[in-house]
Amino acid sequence: MCEANAYVIKNGEEEIYLESVDILRPEGKNIYLRNIFGEQKVFKGKIKEMSLLNHKIVLEEDKE
Repeated sequence: MCEANAYVIKNGEEEIYLESVDILRPEGKNIYLRNIFGEQKVFKGKIKEMSLLNHKIVLEEDKE
C-alpha cells in the first residue's frame, strides 16, 4: 500500500488530520483529501512537507 497519513501542525505539534490518504489535490487555497475508506476532507491551507518514503503529509493552516 502506498497511502500516507496527513497531519496538521497545531501549537507546534503534529496532529493527525486524515489517515490512509489516497488522493491529495490542490484546489485554489484549499487541499482536497480522500482516503482509501472514502472519507473526504477539504483543508484550508498548504502542504508544508511530504515524505513519500515515510508515508507522511504535513499540512499548515492558512493564517488568515
